[in-house]
Amino acid sequence: MEAWLSSLMAQVLAWLALPEYGLSTVFTIAFISATLLPMGSEPAVFGLIKLNPDLFWAAILVATAGNTLGGMLSWWMGFGAHHAVDKVRSRKAQDNAASASMSDQMHLRALKWLEKLGPKACLLAWLPGVGDPLCAVAGWLKMPLLACSIYMAIGKFLRYLLMTSLLLWVF
Repeated sequence: MEAWLSSLMAQVLAWLALPEYGLSTVFTIAFISATLLPMGSEPAVFGLIKLNPDLFWAAILVATAGNTLGGMLSWWMGFGAHHAVDKVRSRKAQDNAASASMSDQMHLRALKWLEKLGPKACLLAWLPGVGDPLCAVAGWLKMPLLACSIYMAIGKFLRYLLMTSLLLWVF
């Protein structure tokens, strides 16, 4: 069984490494890295472009699309979590600020800041460690999905363009 699994993994990795499948690999990695899983997609984008310089814009756009769709999935997870919590708890219990701790108050300030910024806060979705949860919080706050997605895409596009250009310039 272990030999079969090892063989299967080798075949899948070989298939994904083929140049004609490079963009689909970048898309998949960018999508997964935009969810709450700890993973970076920049090395895959850089590697593909380093091997195929003519795919620069295609790789940037495909990575942006995959990463934005992953951010949208995180938005939906936040939206769904809020909906589920609303069903379980009564609104009265959620709004009881009398028993709020200092940590709860900091969270409330952060939420108020995000609510004030609105969907524009999703421009920061490209930030490592903060960006993925930010998309989920935007869904939790029920910010408009279309506006959040547009801002996510702008931020993520600029990140891929800047990071890849810098890496190509350095290496």
